[in-house]
Amino acid sequence: MTCWYEGPLAAFDTETTGVDVETDRIVSAAVVVQDAPGTRPRVTRWLVNPGVPVPAGATAVHGLTDERLRRDGRWPAPVMEEIARALAEQAVRGRPLVVMNAPFDLTMLDRELRRHRASSLDRWFEATPLRVLDPRVLDKHLDRYRKGRRTLTDLCAHYEVVLEGAHDAGADAQAAMDVVRAVGRRFAPRLGRLSPAELHTLQAVWHAAQARGLQAWFARSGTEEAVDPAWPLRPDLPAAA
Repeated sequence: MTCWYEGPLAAFDTETTGVDVETDRIVSAAVVVQDAPGTRPRVTRWLVNPGVPVPAGATAVHGLTDERLRRDGRWPAPVMEEIARALAEQAVRGRPLVVMNAPFDLTMLDRELRRHRASSLDRWFEATPLRVLDPRVLDKHLDRYRKGRRTLTDLCAHYEVVLEGAHDAGADAQAAMDVVRAVGRRFAPRLGRLSPAELHTLQAVWHAAQARGLQAWFARSGTEEAVDPAWPLRPDLPAAA
């Protein structure tokens, strides 16, 4: 029987106006589907005119300017529904969804759905649950004592995954998928017996523990920053923009 990391996977990534999931907006997104390692991926991309200015700092990261988004981007409302529908289709087809730092990208999508569609991400998965694989959570749990950062770029270097065109949603989604496959192979004795559904449940527990550890470290260093333990989606806030 083929292990999940050698079988069909999908991956999702966004580029945004910033890092605040409650107020920032999605400017591009991609869903990548691959039937097996080494096969040709199918990539769906969206470019969004967010209706708000893109800060220079965000443009410096992903290269998307106000002018480009006004010219080529689509209005958010139909795009967000299309993205949610695409993710729901992956769940129906039984493909696990790879999302690097899932609480960021999935919560961004949830807030955009609330903002533009009076909906939520959870509503799309009431019939068929989403099974998420987060390379950051997996790597941090399985190799917890390794020093250094664990950004996508760092994980690609560690697992010898090629990342071409970083901060392009399609490139980042493909790289995150390749990292998850590499994590699966490296830790096959620990992961090979687990189903994506079991891993989804375990990652929620692992992420919560990781958040508690980071929160304790912040407390010791005198930092007041709060760490949200929720995974893969942060709960909605009454005052969400």
